[in-house]
Amino acid sequence: MRLTWTEVDARVRGSSREVERRLRELSNRYRGAGVVAMRTQPIPHAYRAFFRQVGLDPDAARIPSEAAAVDRLLHGRFESRDALADALLIALVETGVPVWALDARAADPRSLGIRVAAAGDRLGTAPDGVLLSQGQLVVADAVAVHATLFGEPAPGHAPGPGTSRIVLFAVGVDGVPAIHLEEALWVASDVLRAA
Repeated sequence: MRLTWTEVDARVRGSSREVERRLRELSNRYRGAGVVAMRTQPIPHAYRAFFRQVGLDPDAARIPSEAAAVDRLLHGRFESRDALADALLIALVETGVPVWALDARAADPRSLGIRVAAAGDRLGTAPDGVLLSQGQLVVADAVAVHATLFGEPAPGHAPGPGTSRIVLFAVGVDGVPAIHLEEALWVASDVLRAA
């Protein structure tokens, strides 16, 4: 298991027409039979296997790429939300690798990594942050726990209206080559710059 990250100068704002067009085109690629067969592809299969290894049922707690595909089927399309959310979704759909974002003011990417939560660890930096279970896998740096593994960032740690620099990170598991992680980060960064 590994974490790869990059920083990008970007703001959370509405998506451009080009990004919205790209989402429409990606929506057209997803059909019911393809979504069902997705779990046999190498990258989704690797994330499903990892979920099982850490005690998660990938049919109940879907891996990110399957969750996005099912959401697309339920809504009839990938819906545009904002430049950041769209960039993360496009990276996920195009590569199969999930990408998350942190406000660079809240995170120290040089010490960002995956670790096991210790007794007393809380999600985020607020004293009333959610108390984490000892032994739970988390994304953290030297100062704070930013998210549970495969979970959304803690309140105040995700990019918001005042964000001007974003830390993008991807989690790799056995069976997912490093180049796929780098491609996912590149796609997300590229979409953010184009938005």
